[in-house]
Amino acid sequence: MPPHRRKKVVPISLNSSVTGEKLVNFKAEFFKALANPIRIRIIDELRSEELTVSEIKDRLSVELPNVSQQLAVLKGKQLVIARKQGNNIYYSCIDPTVFKLLDVAKQIFNNHLIDIQETLSHL
Repeated sequence: MPPHRRKKVVPISLNSSVTGEKLVNFKAEFFKALANPIRIRIIDELRSEELTVSEIKDRLSVELPNVSQQLAVLKGKQLVIARKQGNNIYYSCIDPTVFKLLDVAKQIFNNHLIDIQETLSHL
């Protein structure tokens, strides 16, 4: 990601219960933004390059209005950013750390799947 598009990370102090509650609410809203399979697939597609809505539509085989709607949610939650070039609007992920989060989630799910498979094999 170009340096001019990276946001500065400011640590949040948890000195008060109000601040702690705000942080918990922020986390919940953040995870809600990822609580849709199409949005997760869009983020995954943006791992290596920025894409237009049409390119995302073609890669995911999803209708254009649905892609646009999900991109609007991701943009509203500041997970993606849009850049206009000519007639095209290119989308990219604002913070590539979200890819690490998705990778860790995948690892957790795989671990649970292994546990379930082992349990079923003992039945």
